[in-house]
Amino acid sequence: MNKNTDHLKEVLAAARKEVSKVIIGQADAVDKSLIAIFTNSHALIEGVPGIAKTLLVRTLAVALGSEFSRIQFTPDLMPADVTGTNVFNMQRNEFTLVKGPVFTTFLLADEINRAPAKTQSALLQAMQERTVTIDRDTHALSPNFTVFATQNPIEYEGTYPLPEAQKDRFMLKITMDYPGRGEELALAQRMLGRESPEEVLAKGGVKTVVPADELPRLRLDLEAVLVKEELVGYIVDIVAATRKHESVLVGAGPRATQALVLAGRALAAIDGRDFVTPDDIKSMAVPVLEHRLILRPDYEIEGMTVKEVIRNILKTIGVPR
Repeated sequence: MNKNTDHLKEVLAAARKEVSKVIIGQADAVDKSLIAIFTNSHALIEGVPGIAKTLLVRTLAVALGSEFSRIQFTPDLMPADVTGTNVFNMQRNEFTLVKGPVFTTFLLADEINRAPAKTQSALLQAMQERTVTIDRDTHALSPNFTVFATQNPIEYEGTYPLPEAQKDRFMLKITMDYPGRGEELALAQRMLGRESPEEVLAKGGVKTVVPADELPRLRLDLEAVLVKEELVGYIVDIVAATRKHESVLVGAGPRATQALVLAGRALAAIDGRDFVTPDDIKSMAVPVLEHRLILRPDYEIEGMTVKEVIRNILKTIGVPR
């Protein structure tokens, strides 16, 4: 590792350590969240209620010195509830902007699929351009603006599926599973005292390892992580194969190729390396591609899953040596 990537490695390791003080047994979700943040991207988080999705993002915000806002998406939520609106000020005889929760650094869009498409689309400009247009005036958001959108995988009644254009803007999908027995036992024991995860966070138990204004410079350090030309070709072949597979109705677009390059590079940095390996690409293929593919109905009826398709594709693509 060179000097730049050494510092990046130290920051990533420190962030993981601070988050682990609160989040128990979700190391993979923490790493993938850091990948989204350090590549200046956005992430979908899927998990059952009570799995600590909100707590994860709140803790990351503290560890990385960033602002945090949360929006509970509901069927009656309006776009102005997300972006804000201009309100007439009687004293000044002028309109004043009342900023919505989107004016933050880390935004948790809780149960995003409960809001109709009109409201979901209010996030599109913010996610793509990091700006918001209100009454024809465009306002800049934080350069570190990151959306973490949660979905409940078992409850679909009264929900609105995310449009493909919006899903494609999420770099990766993070699946949060139940903790193991030992991890859940440790959590239960902490609840008996005054060390519950929420109390640790509320009482300042998580330290800020880096100020938010240093994140853009740290992202530049990622450029020092080597991605060989043959690995880039490997990524292109994987994504292209999703468009030709017999079970896939809609394959991944060019944005998936870009996301897989960046995700592999960030994973290498998290693992303390200044070069990307084929295993990094394989590890990130499912998180990056899963939410972007649509299977043909007849294959879905047969019980095939998108994860299986991606793993089958990985077996057919030659790995560069």
